[in-house]
Amino acid sequence: MATNDNQTIFLPLENVDSEHCALIVDKGLAQVKGIESHSVELNNRRAAITVTNAKVVTEAVKAIEDLGYGVTTVKNTFPVLGMTCASCAGSAESIVTYEPGVINASVNFATGNLTVEYLPNVTDALKLQKAVQSIGYDLLIEDDNKQQETLEAIHEKKYLVLKNKTIWAVLLSLPVVVIGMFFMNMPYGNEIMWLFSTPVVLWLGKDFYINAWKQAKHRSANMDTLVALSTGIAYLFSVFNMVFMDFWHQRGLHAHVYFEAAAVIIAFILLGKLLEEKAKGNTSSAIKKLIGLQPKTVIVITPEGEEKQTVIEEVNVGDIILVKPGEKIAVDGMVTSGSSYVDESMLSGEPVPVFKSENEKVFAGTINQKGSFRFEAVKVGKETMLAQIIRMVQDAQGSKAPVQKLVDKIAGIFVPIVIGIALITFVLWLILGGDNGVVQGLLAAVTVLVIACPCALGLATPTAIMVGVGKGAEQGILIKDAESLELAKKVDVIVLDKTGTITEGRPQVTGVRWLNNDITFQNVLLSIEKQSEHPLAEAVVKYMENVSVTSLSGFESITGKGAKALHNDEYYFVGNKKLLAENNITISNELLEQAEQWSIESKTVIWFSDSKKALSVIAISDKIKETSVEAIKQMQEMGIVLYMLTGDNEATAKAIADQTGIQHYKAEVLPQHKAEFVKKLQQDGKVVAMVGDGINDSTALATADVSIAMGKGSDIAMDVAKMTIISSDLTKIPQAIRLSKQTVATIKQNLFWAFIYNLIGIPVAAGILYPINGFLLNPMIAGAAMALSSVSVVSNSLRLKWKK
Repeated sequence: MATNDNQTIFLPLENVDSEHCALIVDKGLAQVKGIESHSVELNNRRAAITVTNAKVVTEAVKAIEDLGYGVTTVKNTFPVLGMTCASCAGSAESIVTYEPGVINASVNFATGNLTVEYLPNVTDALKLQKAVQSIGYDLLIEDDNKQQETLEAIHEKKYLVLKNKTIWAVLLSLPVVVIGMFFMNMPYGNEIMWLFSTPVVLWLGKDFYINAWKQAKHRSANMDTLVALSTGIAYLFSVFNMVFMDFWHQRGLHAHVYFEAAAVIIAFILLGKLLEEKAKGNTSSAIKKLIGLQPKTVIVITPEGEEKQTVIEEVNVGDIILVKPGEKIAVDGMVTSGSSYVDESMLSGEPVPVFKSENEKVFAGTINQKGSFRFEAVKVGKETMLAQIIRMVQDAQGSKAPVQKLVDKIAGIFVPIVIGIALITFVLWLILGGDNGVVQGLLAAVTVLVIACPCALGLATPTAIMVGVGKGAEQGILIKDAESLELAKKVDVIVLDKTGTITEGRPQVTGVRWLNNDITFQNVLLSIEKQSEHPLAEAVVKYMENVSVTSLSGFESITGKGAKALHNDEYYFVGNKKLLAENNITISNELLEQAEQWSIESKTVIWFSDSKKALSVIAISDKIKETSVEAIKQMQEMGIVLYMLTGDNEATAKAIADQTGIQHYKAEVLPQHKAEFVKKLQQDGKVVAMVGDGINDSTALATADVSIAMGKGSDIAMDVAKMTIISSDLTKIPQAIRLSKQTVATIKQNLFWAFIYNLIGIPVAAGILYPINGFLLNPMIAGAAMALSSVSVVSNSLRLKWKK
C-alpha cells in the first residue's frame, strides 16, 4: 500500500541542536532516493520530507540515525488476533509496513504479536488497528496491565471453541468414513454421508471459507485458501455427482462421491490446530511463570502505622510495604527495617538465598523466606526489574532470527505456488489420465492443496526461539533478541573485562603507604575521591570514612587515568602511574618498592601526589569470583579464545590472568581502546563476544557481535548489551552458548522436516508414483499428514525445555 502522492511527513529530530547539525542532516536526506523534497526546521527540531511511498520514510530515518542523530519514534508490541498460519502473519506484517509513519514492523506467527516502530505524529495504535482489520484480522491495543488478562481470556475462549468444533467434526466425520470405506453401496449411502458432512463443511469449517474470501478480496492467499479450495471442491464435486449421477453413467463412468474426504480433512485440520494451540501455549510458559511471580496485593503501612491491604496497581513510589515470611515481594525497593533471607533464584538462577538487611535492595518476584521486614517502594509497575525482564523476554521471543527472514519470504509465495501446482496437476491428469482423468485429476489437485500447508514452515523458527529464550530466562540468562541467540554458537573469541566481570567488582583498600609517614594531605585525597565515580575511588572513600573533607576547585576526571583537583593553589593527582609520568611527577624508592611488592601480590595500585612528587601509594584488592576459574576453563574447552582487557597495571593484570588461566591479556587499556580491540578481532574474521559490566565497557559492547552484560553492573551496559547475566556468574556464558547451539540445531531440524515434508508430499499428492506402482494418495491421509507436520515441529521445539 503506498501513501498518497507527494505526502509530507515530519520527522521529530533528536540531538540536532545547531545549524551545523541541521546542515549534516539535510545533506544526508538529499542522498535518500524517493524523497521529492526535504528541509530541516531547526526551531521546531524536525525534518520535513515529501515522499510518494511509505517505505522511503524508513530509509530517511535510517539515514539520519547513520549520521549519529536520532528520530523520536514509539516502539510497541500488540497481539494480532485471527491469524491461522504463517501466510497470515506475512499479510498482517505487509499491511502495517506500508502504513504511513511506520518505520519497522514484524509479525511473529508463533507468539501472535506485532512489533512495530512508528512516528507518533503520523500514525497511532488506532490507525494500525484499522489497517489490520481491513484484511480480516484484529489488533489488541489495550494498555499493558489489561492486555495480558484480555489476551489470556481470548485464547482460552478460542481454545474452548476450537475444542468443541474438533469434537463435533470428529463425531460427525466418523459415520461418513465408515460408510465411504466399507458400505459404499448401501441404500441412501450418499445421502447419509451428505447429511453428516454438510455441517462439518459448512458450519464447523465455515471460518476457513470466510478467511479465504477476506484474503481473496485483498488479492492474497493463505492456508485457509488451500483448505477452502480443497474441501470446497471435494464437497461440491460430491454434491454434483450425487444429484447428477446420470451425467457420468451416460459416459460409462461411475459417479463417486468424496464427502468423507471433505469432512475428514476439516476434522484433521481442526485437530491439528487444537494440538498446535496447546503446544504453542507450552512454548510461552516461561512468560506465564514470570508474570505469576508478581503478587496481586500487598500490605502497605499507612502514615498512621496501620496495615492496609492494597492492590499492586495502587502502590506508589515511597510507600512502605510489609513482607511476611513466605510472601512474594511485589515491587523493587530498599529495606527500611527488619532482615531476612530472600530467594532470588527466579531472577538470577542462583539457588542460595541472599541475606537482606537495612539499606539492601529487594526485587519484585523474589520470595521472602523466614524473617519479616519492611521496605520502601523505589520502582513500581513497568519500572521494576521483573517487569523489564518480562518485557525483554517478550520482545526477544517476538523478534526474528536472521534465518526466519528467508523462511518468511518462502512462506509469502508458497500458497500461490501450491495453487499453481494443483492446477498443473489437474491439467496433466486431464491430458494423460484417460477415462478417469477428470476424477483422478480433481482428487490429485485436492490432495496437493491439502498436503501443502505453510504452517510447519512458519512455526519452525519462532517456536524454537520462544522456547530457547524462555529457557534462558529461567536460568538467569536474559536474551534481548533472536539474532544474538542464533549468533552465540558461532562465537570463537570472548573479550572479558576484569573488574566486576572476572572479579567481584567490590574492591577494598588493603594497604596505604604515605611518604615519610606524613598523612597531612589525606583529607585532600578523600575529597578528590569523593567526587570521582570510579569503583576504586569508592573503595578509598569507604576506607577513609573517619577522615574529614576539605574544599577543592577545578576537579577534572581524566578517562582511564584518574583525576586531578586544585587545593590552596596546588594541583593534586589521584590515579595510575601513567598519570604521574605524564605530569613529570617523581616517585621515591620507598613508595616504588612498596608498589612493586603489592603488584606482585596481584593488587591494584593507585597513586596520590601533588604537582611535584608522589605523596602516597594505595593497594586495592578485588577478589576473583569463585566461579570465574571454572567458567574460563569451560569456555577454553569449547575452543574459544579468551582475552582479558583491563585498565589496571601490567603486574596486576598478569597475576589475575595467571590465577584464572587466561592466556591473552592487555593491561592499561583505555575504554575507547576496548572497542578498537574488538574491531581489530572482527577484521581478522573472528566472531567476537564482549563481556562487561561498566559504563566504560558500553562502546565495546555495542561494537561486538554478541554483547553480554553482568546484571550487577551499570544500567548503561545492560541497555547496550544483547544478553544480560542477572547473577553476574561467568559460568552462565558457556550455558548461553550451549543454549544457542541447541536452539539453532532445533531450528535446523524443524526446517529440514518442514521442507522435506513438502518436497516429498507435494509430488506424491500430485500422483508422481501412479505410473510406477499405481499409488494415489488419499486426500484424508494428506489432511492427517498436514495436521501432524505442524504438531511435530512444535513438539520438537518443546524438546528444548528438557535438555540440560
